[in-house]
Amino acid sequence: MISVDNLAVEFSGHTLFSEVSFTINENDKIALMGKNGAGKSTMMKIIAGVQKATRGNVRTPKDAIIAYLPQHLLTEDDTTVFEEASKAFAHVFKMRDEMEGLNKQLETRTDYESDEYMKIIECVSDLGESYYALEDVNYDAEVEKALKGLGFKQTDFKRQTNEFSGGWRMRIELAKILLQKPDLILLDEPTNHIDIESVIWLEDFLVNKAKAVVVISHDKAFIDNITNRTIEVTMGRIYDYKANYSHYLQLREDRRAHQIKAYQEQQKFIADNQAFIDRFKGTYSKTNQVSSRERMLEKLEIIEIDDVDTSALKLRFPPTQRSGDYPVTVKDVSKSYGSHVVFKNANMSIARGEKVCFVGRNGEGKSTMIKAILREIDVNGTCSLGHNVKVGYFAQNQAALLDENLTIFQTVDEVAKGDVRTQIKNILGRFMFKGDDIDKKVSVLSGGEKTRLAMVKLLLEPVNLLILDEPTNHLDLKSKDVLKEALQNFDGTLILVSHDRDFLQGLSKKVFEFKEQRVIEHFETIDDFLVRNRVESLKAIDL
Repeated sequence: MISVDNLAVEFSGHTLFSEVSFTINENDKIALMGKNGAGKSTMMKIIAGVQKATRGNVRTPKDAIIAYLPQHLLTEDDTTVFEEASKAFAHVFKMRDEMEGLNKQLETRTDYESDEYMKIIECVSDLGESYYALEDVNYDAEVEKALKGLGFKQTDFKRQTNEFSGGWRMRIELAKILLQKPDLILLDEPTNHIDIESVIWLEDFLVNKAKAVVVISHDKAFIDNITNRTIEVTMGRIYDYKANYSHYLQLREDRRAHQIKAYQEQQKFIADNQAFIDRFKGTYSKTNQVSSRERMLEKLEIIEIDDVDTSALKLRFPPTQRSGDYPVTVKDVSKSYGSHVVFKNANMSIARGEKVCFVGRNGEGKSTMIKAILREIDVNGTCSLGHNVKVGYFAQNQAALLDENLTIFQTVDEVAKGDVRTQIKNILGRFMFKGDDIDKKVSVLSGGEKTRLAMVKLLLEPVNLLILDEPTNHLDLKSKDVLKEALQNFDGTLILVSHDRDFLQGLSKKVFEFKEQRVIEHFETIDDFLVRNRVESLKAIDL
């Protein structure tokens, strides 16, 4: 359907990738993978037509619709949520309005024999043919269905888009894309700002309703559930697998094993020939053979082994004092903003060493409850922290709290204690800060980089109660693995809010669900809850 032919991107003497070719077929669901900086987002932008390649081209059928959702995009601020989402059908409404305008002209004009009158008739005929060939759709119903699936309530539809956070406005743009029913959907980290129920809805839509999809994501469960093909961008080229992400990992290991074997054989071949050259150089009878082997070695293309990070960095939270038996107690807590009730009569007791998850749609009160526990907001009822509790809190806006005058290294060094100080560079490297990056000032970092740095800082602070609100949004798969292992080994108490199911699995044995102004306690693992929740959510949402 769509052909990518010999793409190359070069800048400042550096080749990002070259001679990249592949075809996107009608129903392909492709995971575009690779480490940060490999060129995934650049390649997606080229396919979307928003960036030019140095060489090569993308061939697309004339009438194909390509929809692209970048990582950072804001909708306009002068419309309601419903009006903004309805722009997905702008071309249809434009055709309808043009037809109505032309028909009104025909009703009022009397120059029936004129060329202009005949041109209007031709235009009406052409527009009508295109308009009435469209599928008979209740556009308002389709917009409503998409918005509800992505977590909006009926009461949100008439609200201005500027009343919503960037994450919610990204959902509006996602709704517009899905409503267009494009031939190809390009998604760059689409799950960063949506809750578990909305991710489930999106998965089901992409698998059962969408045509071709190319997605970049660090959410392993999401890409495993929706993709049937993986294209890896690595070391300037691509490897194409007819497999989902988990299967691709095994295939990649097999490929690397073959590369290592071929590399070792080539190195022996080079050594043997170099030994011959060194031995017989200057020997008249061997001059031609020596020259021939020298030319051969000069032209030899050295086999490269894929750059795979095999380091085994393990992080453990530094020891701290033991807390009381119940670090968190919530009794009959209610919170309202004006007439809007967030939750009421909520109760929870979290014991020392427990790891619990807060789950529920965005806006149901998860972050509000965290603020109540930390006494950042006033509530009706009682929220109390136990004896000797030292809190480590990672908020969604944690990046804004960093000292912008410090360098990356200084930010971490000021909290690191003991032997861990000798590992600072390695720790920063696992969170994608390498080389000269560590000397950058915090003030010049992007939002995602600041978020990662804030996470590193938290990992090194001695605490016995950890509260993490969406900690994985800007972490790659390796960084998430480092964080997850640290949390599994954490002997304190953990409250975790996250929509990343793969990250959540194995981290919690109790779930607090925020739903319909209530906080419901489930005595089950997050794994069991997610299985049951997926079934119930899909039953509840009319696709």
